Amino acid sequence: MAALVPLVVLLPLLGAALALILGRHRRMQVAVSTAVLSAVLVISVIQLIFTDANGGTVVYVGGWEAPFGITLVVDRLAAIMLVISSIILLGVLLYSVGQGVADRHRETPVSIYHPTYLILSAGVFNAFIAGDLFNLYVGFEILLSASYVLLTLRGTGERIRAGVTYIIVSLVSSLFFLAAIALIYGATGTVNIAQLSVRIAELPADVQLILHILLLIAFGIKAAVFPLSFWLPDSYPTAPAPVTAVFAGLLTKVGVYAIIRTETVIFPESDLSVLLFVVGGLTMIVGILGALAQADVKRLLSFTLVSHIGYMIFGIALGSVLGYAATIYYVVHHITVQTTLFLTTGLIERIGGATSINRLGGLLKASPLLGVLFFIGAMNLGGIPPFSGFIGKIGLFVAGAEVADWLVWVMIGAGALTSLLTLYALTRFWNMAFWRGSREVEGYSSVLLDSLQEAPGAVLTQERQTTRLMFAATTGLVLVTIALTIFAGPILDYANRAAENLVDPSVYVSLVFPGGTR
Repeated sequence: MAALVPLVVLLPLLGAALALILGRHRRMQVAVSTAVLSAVLVISVIQLIFTDANGGTVVYVGGWEAPFGITLVVDRLAAIMLVISSIILLGVLLYSVGQGVADRHRETPVSIYHPTYLILSAGVFNAFIAGDLFNLYVGFEILLSASYVLLTLRGTGERIRAGVTYIIVSLVSSLFFLAAIALIYGATGTVNIAQLSVRIAELPADVQLILHILLLIAFGIKAAVFPLSFWLPDSYPTAPAPVTAVFAGLLTKVGVYAIIRTETVIFPESDLSVLLFVVGGLTMIVGILGALAQADVKRLLSFTLVSHIGYMIFGIALGSVLGYAATIYYVVHHITVQTTLFLTTGLIERIGGATSINRLGGLLKASPLLGVLFFIGAMNLGGIPPFSGFIGKIGLFVAGAEVADWLVWVMIGAGALTSLLTLYALTRFWNMAFWRGSREVEGYSSVLLDSLQEAPGAVLTQERQTTRLMFAATTGLVLVTIALTIFAGPILDYANRAAENLVDPSVYVSLVFPGGTR
């Protein structure tokens, strides 16, 4: 099984090179991209089954054992992240293929899009299996270079401006991360995550605190944690729908994943739970208040993305088995639901000719299936039972109730309020865009809409063709969100086993160093 681990990174990189060579052969590029991501999905599922049965897999690249060489580690957390990210990347790829056919590849030029998309995928997978901080940094940089290209496709002024903001913020995050790596290596003589688990504890408490905060700042920017989330609502909505969907679903969760590793393996004894509680609560509330003020559904979803990162930070701050298990389940749920909502928004824009609540109406009559897809995603994100959003939130609240601290109860209240406000914002959009008749839009007046703000530079787009493949890909991912509800029991059991490994860093250390650290 160890031989399969590097393939999740190598296959997308080799596929990107092949897709670039086949730049003038669209169908062959599509075949290569689909085959590569399908193969990675199969490998990820095999790894998940094997890892759950055997505890994990470690690969020492080039035969150089840790800590001297590059180490790739697949434990239960990494395995489930590989599976859900490969599902999302494959689903979004199929949607983008359908959109490319409808638009004759104007929005997503094949010669550029497919190689870059596969490089982005390699960066995501590399970040999840990195066994040392520098390899994790490399994964982030791969993400940065590929995401900037995808964000600025077609080179419109709006996209270039958003791309510049995105890359500047990402570079600042990278500088914090690189500085932290340099200081950690200077203080401990290693960047291997498992070895750091032992050596960090030997440092003075004030040194640990500085290094800990540096890493949290770097990863907090990636995860869009308040107040480091200011860049996201202006960056993501400008990109093509499939690009926005994969960014919203996956890229922020890479940051969350890195925070989990930081808190459980690298700094298991350095307690910053109070800071994480406060930051998580503010992320929830500030994010959802921003969503309530938006008329444009893409910006609305971007703010809800920020607010729901707060739930994950809350679960991490709890530091318990139940807290981590609920966080893992919620991360999987949010990746899927947020992606489907952005894909559905792409369909709304094409069928309705706009994304603003002030310009949309009659969509339920125009496309009943679209109405159902958005409604399921909205109810799920809003936490309505029996959907996975409800299960994940209840899991977090139950884990918090076990702590019985006043700050935790404040967080639970903030989480419940955020869930209700999310439901309000999304159902308001659904009622106006789908339930309201198209003839009622012009001259329509309501106190619900008076205070809403349009997106900066918003323009009315024209209706465009959709394809069956776009609807099929979106429907497939919506079915995945429903499967998270149907199979919530087995998934939560798996998450619980992963969480038990997380709260005991010696499990990760012994996986990388079977004979003990050196």
